[in-house]
Amino acid sequence: MLAERYGAVRSFTAALAAPLSEEDAVVQSMAEASPTKWHLAHTTWFFETFVLAKRAEGYRVFDPRYAYLFNSYYEAVGDRHPRAERGLLTRPTLAEIRRYREHVDQAMLAWLSGSEIPPDAAFSVVLGLNHEQQHQELLLTDIQHALSRNAIRPAYRDPSRAPEPSAASPPPLAWLAFPEGLELIGLDASDGFVFDNESPRHRVFVEAFSLASRLVTNGEYADFVRDRGYEKPELWLSDGWATALARAWRGPLYWESDGAFTLHGLRPIDPHAPVCHVSYYEADAYARWANARLATEAEWEIAAARAERRGNLIETDRLAPSPAKGPRPSEAPEQLFGDVWEWTQSPYSAYPGFVPFDGAFGEYNGKFMCNQMVLRGGSCLTSETHIRASYRNFFPPDARWQYTGIRLARPR
Repeated sequence: MLAERYGAVRSFTAALAAPLSEEDAVVQSMAEASPTKWHLAHTTWFFETFVLAKRAEGYRVFDPRYAYLFNSYYEAVGDRHPRAERGLLTRPTLAEIRRYREHVDQAMLAWLSGSEIPPDAAFSVVLGLNHEQQHQELLLTDIQHALSRNAIRPAYRDPSRAPEPSAASPPPLAWLAFPEGLELIGLDASDGFVFDNESPRHRVFVEAFSLASRLVTNGEYADFVRDRGYEKPELWLSDGWATALARAWRGPLYWESDGAFTLHGLRPIDPHAPVCHVSYYEADAYARWANARLATEAEWEIAAARAERRGNLIETDRLAPSPAKGPRPSEAPEQLFGDVWEWTQSPYSAYPGFVPFDGAFGEYNGKFMCNQMVLRGGSCLTSETHIRASYRNFFPPDARWQYTGIRLARPR
């Protein structure tokens, strides 16, 4: 079973990279993004470093130099190539990276098919697969940003496969009420694989609140833009206002006068689809303009615990946010999973009783618990086998190149 899952995840990563040329795969368009080639190598380095080199007797490291090139942030493992200079790695070539993946995959599948795997080794594999699924999404968001900087506006995917704008208006936004009280959020390892930042399961008290029945649409956000929302400092956090001025923000990332740049190239903006590629600062400003606020992550998880874990995720192969369908049962807001990651007003910090993973894996999440905001729910680029109600994503408040959007909340 673990070998089958390993093969499926690794093959899917290769399929996502398949449409790209070697020139595409080496580009790094900003320090926060990574080249496709680096994603392919780094996720392979993870299995070589944390599984094969430690567990597989007689394993031969493909190239010792890769330990420096493709380590991301693991101080316990050693030095690494500067993040902002990953795009300078013209060598090894894309073909060599693919041979590296094949070398590691053959060794991993042989090892997984061998004798019984100890629980701690199996955990390393499962963590590596979840790690690779995170990089699958990053691979797509990073290449979209890179292609957007190309003057001829090339598309990642054939534009003929782009979703057509919806003819039907979304259902009217409704407010779904949730009572005050003590609730449980988070998960423990006994519930199956969870990242350490999702644990432990613990009690939180929430005041009564209401959550919007669906996500904010492009059309609704366009109203905010037309109302000069980017020119009203009273709507913005101080740091957000300074950032918006310094970077001359006038709308979501990728919005242009004649459309928006997507994985399918430049496309008309669908007014009924969820707004996407907005920062926390923009989401917060929009919420104030709409006389609402963003949900806390506890409120979001309480609502999501009642919903089915399904939606417009990467398995739909749409690669774009989808309009709400409505109506939904009164107890479950629509679009909680998939479409766009939803900014919450919660800073990314440790849960009470948080214990990081052992060893180098302890660097995976905990050391980033500063200057980041929590997002929930996954996007149209997230796998349905990766997301859950307790999943805590996090990014700096100025980040816009991820598939990030807005759901409103308010007190009851």
